[in-house]
Amino acid sequence: MTGLFPDEPHRLPGTLITLDGPGGVGKSTAARLVTSALTAAGVPVHTTTQPSRAPLGELARHGTDTYRGMALACLCAADRHHQLAAEILPALCKSQVVVSDRYVASSLVLQGLDDVPAQTVWQLNHGIYQPDLSIILNGDPQVIDARLRARGGHSRFERAKDNSERETALYADALADLEHRGWPVAGLNATIGPPEAIAATIASLVQHVLTEKSPACL
Repeated sequence: MTGLFPDEPHRLPGTLITLDGPGGVGKSTAARLVTSALTAAGVPVHTTTQPSRAPLGELARHGTDTYRGMALACLCAADRHHQLAAEILPALCKSQVVVSDRYVASSLVLQGLDDVPAQTVWQLNHGIYQPDLSIILNGDPQVIDARLRARGGHSRFERAKDNSERETALYADALADLEHRGWPVAGLNATIGPPEAIAATIASLVQHVLTEKSPACL
């Protein structure tokens, strides 16, 4: 898989869809429902998550109380580069639709909560594969906070009392940053309507990407 991380990585036949948003917004549920809908439609789907389930990813996932700032930012970026080479790019080479629960926008936000500048996050993630569509799930911070408290926080970020308010604001900034950099991005309010409706909207967006994807890029 060497040579796949230049400044503008070669586009592969598969399709990368990423889901980001505050803790408790419903990313994992959306990823599961979207995967089911696409699979039912006959689309080959590979679902994954970031941090990954590899040892490096588990270290980042469960180490937020130990690692902070640049240390955590480097861990997350290293795991993303490794996961791309070991898992995501091979799936894209097989023409699969990869649905990733979290991607770069989550690093912009979570590392931002540790006061790591966005430019530093981008530098650590230099050369990563640009998604065919990056979806930012956001919404009413009070609704998101209630969901988060109901299921419990998975990290020191999510356990913070003001987490939902801070994350919703930072994800709005991340969406604008992605748009400024020319990433294909869509923002969805995940606090209105049932999860099935959000998933149906996402599945429709994915089908549109698949329809519009130029054969010249394959």
